[in-house]
Amino acid sequence: MDIANYKARLLRDKTNIEEMDEVSAEARETVTLDQQSVGRLSRMDALQGQAMNNAIAVRRQKALIRIDAALARLGEDEYGYCISCGDEMDEKRLELDPAVSQCTICASGNGG
Repeated sequence: MDIANYKARLLRDKTNIEEMDEVSAEARETVTLDQQSVGRLSRMDALQGQAMNNAIAVRRQKALIRIDAALARLGEDEYGYCISCGDEMDEKRLELDPAVSQCTICASGNGG
């Protein structure tokens, strides 16, 4: 298992997510409800855009938590093992998502 490659991917993904979160921060700011400067439909569009960006930010935060957990497992020499059953995970699964924490059996709810 190429641990260095997985660690590099996790760190790169973390940096990318943090950068995207910074760039989109303005889109999540409070929408001004001043009817003099913005029409009703424009406000509705702005509110919808804000809600979508907030949902994306939540998904990004969850991804960061998964990445940080995977990095912690790397530091504890537990990376690549299912956190539920302890079995070694298939390397193809880790290649698809280096932050994955469970084997396919436990992730499907059939193991553990």
